[in-house]
Amino acid sequence: MEYLRVTSENIKNEHICCAISNNKDIQVASKKAWLSERFEDGLVFLKSTERGKCFIEYIPAEHAWNPISADGYMYIDCLWVAGSLKGHGYSTDLLNACMEDSKSKEKKGLCILAAAKKRPFLADPKFLKYKGFRVCDEADNGIQLWYLPFEENAEPPKLKACAKHPHIEEKGYVLYYTSQCPFNAKYVPVIEEIAKEKSIQFKAIHLQSREAAQNAPTPITTYALFLDGGYVTNEQMNDKRFLKLLQE
Repeated sequence: MEYLRVTSENIKNEHICCAISNNKDIQVASKKAWLSERFEDGLVFLKSTERGKCFIEYIPAEHAWNPISADGYMYIDCLWVAGSLKGHGYSTDLLNACMEDSKSKEKKGLCILAAAKKRPFLADPKFLKYKGFRVCDEADNGIQLWYLPFEENAEPPKLKACAKHPHIEEKGYVLYYTSQCPFNAKYVPVIEEIAKEKSIQFKAIHLQSREAAQNAPTPITTYALFLDGGYVTNEQMNDKRFLKLLQE
């Protein structure tokens, strides 16, 4: 497998793997705009040259859009291999490339969000454990911060206090999200409209700066849905999932 790094110079013409390829689609446009603004912060987006969902996205933890304290670490936004590309060692290839790059930049290690059991849109904890990662912090909702130090005496990263106990005061449904996930550009307006039609209290908070994301009341900022103050899920909702949730 050959891999290609997406940069500000080639992003206009490159397929970004996790969304459909039509650049005119709002999902692609929003994700590419978000990525383009992060490159100067050190974000790396490495993907397979073969079409499919096979990529890794990482950034110096100081610039991550998550409420973590991990100075000197590299934070992995997403490591995703799916479909027919699974089971061929490509996740290891991508992780190794991230490790080599991070060591060359004199980072202390890597960190990533996951959970004790595999959850949608989060890394597989079995894979992380196999690769030497271990849990260094955990929020009340079961979201864990995992890390892989390059030196054993490296201070472990931790979640910020605002994210340790995911809870908000507002009633009804409240969604925190960023443009990091391409699906949000399409589906957040869809579920807003459903809530309006059904007279359901719903508020979407679009985190549009690193500072806002780093002070969010949840470890996961790409998508975090609350109901009456309590955390519900990080799984992106389309119309069918949201209607099912309302029925439950």
